[in-house]
Amino acid sequence: MNDLFLRACRNEAVERPPVWIMRQAGRYLAEYRAIRERGDFLTLCRTPELAAEVTLQPIRLIGVDAAILFADILLPLDAMGAGLYFVKGEGPRFERPVRSEQEAKSLAEIDPERDLGYVMETVRRVSKELAGSVPLIGFAGTPWTLATYLVEGGPSKNYANLLAWSYSDPDGLRRVLSFVAKGSARYLSAQVAAGAQALQLFDSWGGILSAERWREIALPSLLQVIENIEGDVPLIFYVNGGSHLLPVLRDLPVQVLSVDWRIPLDQARAIVGPDKVLQGNLDPGALLGSKEEIVSRTKAMLAAGAGGGHIANLGHGILPMTNPDSARLFVDTVKNSATG
Repeated sequence: MNDLFLRACRNEAVERPPVWIMRQAGRYLAEYRAIRERGDFLTLCRTPELAAEVTLQPIRLIGVDAAILFADILLPLDAMGAGLYFVKGEGPRFERPVRSEQEAKSLAEIDPERDLGYVMETVRRVSKELAGSVPLIGFAGTPWTLATYLVEGGPSKNYANLLAWSYSDPDGLRRVLSFVAKGSARYLSAQVAAGAQALQLFDSWGGILSAERWREIALPSLLQVIENIEGDVPLIFYVNGGSHLLPVLRDLPVQVLSVDWRIPLDQARAIVGPDKVLQGNLDPGALLGSKEEIVSRTKAMLAAGAGGGHIANLGHGILPMTNPDSARLFVDTVKNSATG
């Protein structure tokens, strides 16, 4: 068993930082694009054979130290009855947005094996195929981030409907977030039962809230998820655009904080303290640069992260136009490093 990633998550001594890449299964790989030609994105997510294959591609092609489940963070909301679909060039949409507590009553409680069994089958297939070569990371969106899509009906530039709700009826919104949290905890627990060995919680849009409002609106449902996950696996929390939230995140009951590229890792560590393992945080745009630039910036990131537990990654998902050779160079540069 290659447990380098898991040992790093537990802040144990490691010979080097492990490395993986957010969105490492994706359009930058020709092999992924070839599979996408067989069907649309949701069909890919719902077909365990195909979803397992694209989950495994970065292990073979890029050499990362962990696999992450190929799925979409919005699948649980679809299982609740919100009607997920994708518009080419625009992204996800919901047929039935929820913009009040009354409308939220139409959402159904989910049974992960019944309603999202294809995800669990993908986890089982990947776990069997990996056979301990690297760990598998499961994931979900945080209730707040799921709500940004559910309430707006899809991506948004200003989140006006959700923010209006958060001011006009914060208690009602918190109850809806709590309902989503219940389903998310079940979903993540089922991933662990199926074979996931670590979990990452994506708060992609937590950064739109001030620290005070994030603590009041988003944190309670996040804690509900964390406290109700069944299974003893490391938890990673990622928030995009959330450097201002780090003083609050210091006490979050997770082992790993994944940091975006907007703050150096040593500065983040000074805020959150030595007990948290940090993940990240190379600017994804750096992989579009020259070989020399990629190596230099990767080494600088490793130096900034060297003051404590560190898992090397990007500060956001890999960009679709990235050359796979550049991704491999990033991974290889980390692998050739030594912690001493």
